[in-house]
Amino acid sequence: MWLGRPPEARASPLYRVVRLFARFVLFGLCRMRVETSGQEHLPKSGYLLIGAAHRGWMDPFVVIHAVPLEPRVWFLGSGPSTFTSRVRERFIHRLGGLLPVWRGGVGIDAHVAAARAVIANGGVFAQMPEGTVSGPPGRIGPFRAGAALIALRTGAPIVPLAMAGTEELYIGRRLASRVLSPTSARELLGDAWDGVLPAEGSRDEFELAHRLTERFEAVLGPAVEALYPRTVDPPGRPRRLRKRLTWLLLRPGRLDRDDDAVGEA
Repeated sequence: MWLGRPPEARASPLYRVVRLFARFVLFGLCRMRVETSGQEHLPKSGYLLIGAAHRGWMDPFVVIHAVPLEPRVWFLGSGPSTFTSRVRERFIHRLGGLLPVWRGGVGIDAHVAAARAVIANGGVFAQMPEGTVSGPPGRIGPFRAGAALIALRTGAPIVPLAMAGTEELYIGRRLASRVLSPTSARELLGDAWDGVLPAEGSRDEFELAHRLTERFEAVLGPAVEALYPRTVDPPGRPRRLRKRLTWLLLRPGRLDRDDDAVGEA
């Protein structure tokens, strides 16, 4: 594995320090507020977290804020865009929490192997199945089937996490998240599945994953829509540093959000 070690569930001293620093910057200096609920639903260890709506670089921090310090959360991330220097690669290697993905020639098997390693060690494997930060505020976009395939092949408990408010960021921004009740692929699919796993890579497996993806959308869509109004500020509220914070860790551009104001200063 890229880390040279199993993806641990324990929070290392470096991770604790970085987490505290990030909280100070985001919630202290930037005065962002995250209203979160449902933590009583979280399993004690080893589960798959499905988060939506994915609208910006702040989403992983919303996930980390919604779950305890331990077991720690692991994400998949783009290798080329993450490891832009040797110093940055060494730092992330030591910090952990991110398993790199190189697009092109890499199938779902590598992702499943990463998820299995995280879950087997009691950690939390987080997936954002929209696969992109483009999309309308307050509603989910189409989900990709990768998270469903991982859920089917690992058989891990599934925890849906609804998120809202990250499509634009500014000083004092209100965000929200809600942990939904744990479930499983078997429970979500119900009578649509007899419980027998199709052969990996088969058309039957993909069709089953497509049905499970639709169930993910059905569970998270209404939850995101219910959360979103809590994050909407009045039109006259100052939005200081909106452009800079919204695009802080994203490539500047126009996103499909039905909101021309996102790109303003």
